[in-house]
Amino acid sequence: MLGKLGTTGIAGVLLLVGGLAVIAYTAPIVALGMALVLVGLLLVAKGLMSGLLESFGMGGMFEF
Repeated sequence: MLGKLGTTGIAGVLLLVGGLAVIAYTAPIVALGMALVLVGLLLVAKGLMSGLLESFGMGGMFEF
């Protein structure tokens, strides 16, 4: 699974786990944790979508 995510997807997973750890640690910084979770989810989705499009021969559509 991690091979299909690519570096962006792996970074997204790490941010997602980091965000959950921040939320679980203490309540006053819930906003920071939620922001990390949202950014992580977006990066995971981008990584999965890039892999999917690449498998259909449409790679490079999300390159900036």
